[in-house]
Amino acid sequence: MNTPSPWLDEDQQELWQALLTVVTALPAALDRQLQRDAGISNFEYGVLARLSMADDDTMRLSDLARVCDSTQPRLSKAMDRFEARDWVTRRPDPSDGRYTFATLTDGGRRKLADSAPEHVAQVKRLVFDPLTAAQRRNLGTALTRIAATVRGELERS
Repeated sequence: MNTPSPWLDEDQQELWQALLTVVTALPAALDRQLQRDAGISNFEYGVLARLSMADDDTMRLSDLARVCDSTQPRLSKAMDRFEARDWVTRRPDPSDGRYTFATLTDGGRRKLADSAPEHVAQVKRLVFDPLTAAQRRNLGTALTRIAATVRGELERS
């Protein structure tokens, strides 16, 4: 009877190392570009972008933290900075005062619009340009499955 090896095989190790590079280096490269060109982090850009995709540019902070894969304290600090720059406003949820809504302001929309061209160009250059259409589809399928597994694990713990 063969017992499965506790180690990654050669193909798995190669794939794992490539994934680690992407998971570690891609956010650093995006941060570098956004800090240089827009004075914000990749996380901050992502928060503004997620708000811009919400109905009426408004989300509960708890939902925003979840979709941005953030903790509440990290998001709260970003919201403090955003409010100081007039990029968002916060207000209690009128239907349940335990929650707070964040709304993207006109200033926040302008910041996002000003930051987007260089950022999108960087994302395309680093992620999409090296791949064929078929590779992009396969990567999308694979990453969707991995993301669902990881999110499920996080929800259980």
